[in-house]
Amino acid sequence: MGLYKIRNPVVAGTFYPLSALELKREIGSFLSKDLPVKAGAIGCVVPHAGYAYSGRVAAATLSMINIPEKIILLGPNHTGLGYPYSIMSGGSWKTPLGEVEIDNNLAGLILRESRYLKNDSAAHAEEHSLEIELPILQYLKADFQIVPIAFLSDELNILQEIGIGIANTIKKHGYNGKVLVLASSDMTHYEPDEDARVKDRKAIEAILSLDETKLMQQIDNFNISMCGYAPVAVMLSCVKELGASEGRLIAYQTSGDVTNDKTSVVGYAGIILN
Repeated sequence: MGLYKIRNPVVAGTFYPLSALELKREIGSFLSKDLPVKAGAIGCVVPHAGYAYSGRVAAATLSMINIPEKIILLGPNHTGLGYPYSIMSGGSWKTPLGEVEIDNNLAGLILRESRYLKNDSAAHAEEHSLEIELPILQYLKADFQIVPIAFLSDELNILQEIGIGIANTIKKHGYNGKVLVLASSDMTHYEPDEDARVKDRKAIEAILSLDETKLMQQIDNFNISMCGYAPVAVMLSCVKELGASEGRLIAYQTSGDVTNDKTSVVGYAGIILN
């Protein structure tokens, strides 16, 4: 499939403001006036809903990370377009805050390492789960490059192999310590607030213990409607190979905390792995 020269934003003006000035103002409103102490992170989980609902969790989490110049973005494929394991290996992504280049060298190395990843822009054309993270990252970091990968699969053995392959690429080619592996996911969808919190706690516990197998078991056993469990499983498989040994929950809330409607909510968690 052909590559976009520039991938234009598809949810600017709906999930987040179209105006750069308004966008910066909104992101700034999510951040504490006291600057957090930034630390290195190997991986993280952040949500991808409209900023009104999940922006505070995403911004709080990313603001605590000393963001490196390379970010591998792992997200679910909500649209069903493209290949099940789709990496976009060239071009740039545009937001109201400017363009972010894809690191075509790192993307190409990851692609060559994997039996499953395909070079494909179709999966990314209308997908919001990675785009939504970019303006917050741009607000916090002046210059960085990305490698966007979208997943439409729940085959754990393949997800683990992809994660380990990404880690091997990072280690073999001198990127260790220079890359953040970001998994984009919301948690439980459209359940009563009390139920969502119970289910999300089970998924979060598995992530904090860096156990992708347990995460998938919890998803299955408790019918947890977490949309990005596949990219989170890939991220966990990857960061363990890169030396991560602990997880920290930075923030959690549900949409009910914003709307005050607790009858049907979506959960949002921000987690750092190092």
